[in-house]
Amino acid sequence: MGKILGLDYGKIVSGLSITDENKIFAFGLDYVLTKNLIYILKSIIICEKIDELVVGMPIDLNNKIEIFLEKRIQKFLKLFYKLYPKIQVKRVDERFTSKISEQTIISMNMNLKKK
Repeated sequence: MGKILGLDYGKIVSGLSITDENKIFAFGLDYVLTKNLIYILKSIIICEKIDELVVGMPIDLNNKIEIFLEKRIQKFLKLFYKLYPKIQVKRVDERFTSKISEQTIISMNMNLKKK
């Protein structure tokens, strides 16, 4: 059973996250220059036994896809499918994930201070 690799594709820098072996928890892995992304993924896919890639969809708050970034993601995915045809790719709406993470961190720090 392999792990899931998460990708927050950016114009200049992309963020990577990875699950544990049971695919229960996800952890931030690294930030990489997007121009080097496909090369960096090779070693991660092999070393971490990745069997699924989850890629965020660039949707704004008005429910519109950011076309410029989506075109870049599609170009990247075309190459990814060619290089890694056995790895399943899923797309997810990531609009509020950063806000949710930020709120979770804030609430954790508040609890730690109170203790």
